[in-house]
Amino acid sequence: MSIIVDKLNYIYSPGTAYQKHALKDINLEILDGEFIGLIGHTGSGKSTFIQHLNGLIKATSGGIYYNGENIYDAGFNMKSLRSKVGLVFQYPEHQLFETTVFKDVCFGPRNQGLDELQVELRAYEALKMVGIDNDLLDASPFELSGGQKRRVAIAGVLAMKPEVLILDEPTAGLDPKGRDEILEQIAKLHTESKLTIILVSHSMEDVAKYVDRLIVMNRGEIAFNDTPREVFGHYKELERIGLAAPQVTYVMNELRKRGIPVSIKATTVEEAKQEILRVMKQ
Repeated sequence: MSIIVDKLNYIYSPGTAYQKHALKDINLEILDGEFIGLIGHTGSGKSTFIQHLNGLIKATSGGIYYNGENIYDAGFNMKSLRSKVGLVFQYPEHQLFETTVFKDVCFGPRNQGLDELQVELRAYEALKMVGIDNDLLDASPFELSGGQKRRVAIAGVLAMKPEVLILDEPTAGLDPKGRDEILEQIAKLHTESKLTIILVSHSMEDVAKYVDRLIVMNRGEIAFNDTPREVFGHYKELERIGLAAPQVTYVMNELRKRGIPVSIKATTVEEAKQEILRVMKQ
């Protein structure tokens, strides 16, 4: 499975006073099983871009190829694409609407035309994957905590057995404990299920810790596309486009400036700890 984005352009309100070129000649390949981070300042094109990947928005020009097929070709099964490329919006609790947690998670697979036994098995499996206990299955989703609501919304997408899971700011508005729980659950899903995951985030610390590849968007274009370690090495350039690096990056650079021979490539607290210990032992 792969997604290839070829010269993708999108223009909002073309031909009007409100025209905006939101995406500009985006070229990108997303490989099977990758854990990708997507960052950029507000208005950089992140949310517009991810909504193209499962056909919610149609490009002004260019193509998107899913498993070798252009999703804009006549006769392409867009419904099947949206089952395979699952999108969880920034406030996924707004997607909850059923009277119980279990019914809500059953909604997606039921719409796929599965028989009731398969629907229920998928719902149980998805809820287990996100860490929702059985004693919450009959609870109203609106009575859950913020973190629990996020998990249920993610389970609703997982129940459709997607090959790609896109999460738009899944930790927005959560307290630190809830944020950490959600991110650990996402990392576990990636490891155990081999899902391709695209994580949109404003937290540099989060993407540094979890993702394998980091894509930075700026004014509708891809500014950087590399490992977090390499991208955050360009922290001065990131600052110029309204972003920053993890705090650890600044700490390590300051230590280097003060004559301590640490590597400035560390992007997580654990990496920084190991690097400082290495230097101290020399």
